[in-house]
Amino acid sequence: MNPLAVFWIVLVGLVIAVLYLDWKHNMLRDTSTATRKPYSYARSQLAWWTVIILASFISVMASKGIPPVDPSTLILLGISAATTAAARIGDMSDTSQGLTRTQDQASEGFFIDILSDSNGVNIHRFQALAFNLTFGIWFIHQVLHFLPITDQPGGIIPVLDQSNLLLLGLSSTTYAVLKTSENKSTPKQAQP
Repeated sequence: MNPLAVFWIVLVGLVIAVLYLDWKHNMLRDTSTATRKPYSYARSQLAWWTVIILASFISVMASKGIPPVDPSTLILLGISAATTAAARIGDMSDTSQGLTRTQDQASEGFFIDILSDSNGVNIHRFQALAFNLTFGIWFIHQVLHFLPITDQPGGIIPVLDQSNLLLLGLSSTTYAVLKTSENKSTPKQAQP
């Protein structure tokens, strides 16, 4: 089968699986008391990179055998996993302190949920989203570019250099650190 077709079939299949698991089990949503639980930026980021890397790995494996995984790919997944863990720890801390949590408000839709806290849309969340979208699209482009090349020696899974990993790591760290204070501040009150 055409390696590009395999990639798109696997990618679409994984996206459908993630959407189904979210619909059935709230996989991409915050732990919340709201009836319509809001989406979680950290969980969505982890799903984003998991789907991209897994689709890339499976499509390369199906057409060329098991590819070597560069440490940069592992670090990329580690950044996403650490972001999710830090967000979860912060949420558990807020719950144990009895704080009123932004996450307990009903969902306002995917993008508003992942970009907002009690004070509205935040630049640190926007920045993290923009960088992850950009690098994710680049990652997919690189895989699609090199996948059809039959003599490419093991370098089909893209390698991110240290500066790019640092950029993604700083962006995720900024999100995680600022998330710890989201529920500790008083939400902006509407002006009369």
